[in-house]
Amino acid sequence: MRDAFIAALHDIAAEDDRVMLLSADIGFAVFDKFRDDYPGRYMNLGVAEANMIGVSAGLALSDMRPFAYTIIPFLTMRAFEQIRVDVCAQNQPVVIVGVGGGLSYGVLGPTHHATEDLAVMRALPNMTIVMPSDPAEARAATRAAHDHDGPVYIRLGKNGEPALTDYSNFQIGKAAEVRSGSDVTIVSGGPILKVALEAADALEQDGLSCRVINIHTVKPIDADAILQAAVETNAMIVLEEHSIIGGLGSAVSEILAENAVGKPFKRIGIPDMFCHTVGSQEYHWQEQGFTAGEVAGSARILMQI
Repeated sequence: MRDAFIAALHDIAAEDDRVMLLSADIGFAVFDKFRDDYPGRYMNLGVAEANMIGVSAGLALSDMRPFAYTIIPFLTMRAFEQIRVDVCAQNQPVVIVGVGGGLSYGVLGPTHHATEDLAVMRALPNMTIVMPSDPAEARAATRAAHDHDGPVYIRLGKNGEPALTDYSNFQIGKAAEVRSGSDVTIVSGGPILKVALEAADALEQDGLSCRVINIHTVKPIDADAILQAAVETNAMIVLEEHSIIGGLGSAVSEILAENAVGKPFKRIGIPDMFCHTVGSQEYHWQEQGFTAGEVAGSARILMQI
């Protein structure tokens, strides 16, 4: 995803000389081509994330289109006040690009885990949140963010994610139904969509028709797609690589509650805890029950099978 983002931004910068890339002391080799091809349009602000966001807001006020990039916890939490006041309160077209969504940096411990960022960013007025699932969707999200009028937060994984989606109709605010089904719905987004699709395959083997909805835009969320799935299927699961508090599961449950949809419903995410164990992203997924077997099992329980 990281490489897909920078490749897409390189292409966009060729078309729009207002585009600038700012980083906080990471991504040196990754950004070399951008720096060399667009002199003066790449800035390394050092380990000073709050300053990077302030500079980005100033550039936006000067009719530039800044993309501010670094690791998610240091971007969304250390620089939260600047994102809130300098960017969102003034509705500036700053694209905030965080790398390492969820447990991507699993081996570096909870300081580097991004498990509360969606909750933090969802609370900000004017903020749009995009969570691509694979490299192709990351490219589409980068272009859509550039074209968007206002702040955007792009939540990237890391690198090497498999292709999962057809991104040709990517549109901010519109969910994508990536698997049709009539018995149960799994709502997901980001790289963990892979597990949702595997769980759907497992359920199909049991004779259960499983719909999978890719929520690549967490805010504004596609309430119509969620409500349609809730009406047309008998149960719904949300699978997310984030705390169960304040993330995608919370957003979906708010829609269901406000529209009095009384179908069986379950959130699968990280409990109200820090993940203090050390291991790869895949290791953490196993520890948290983010597996096709566990998700399919939850669906069977909801369906009382």
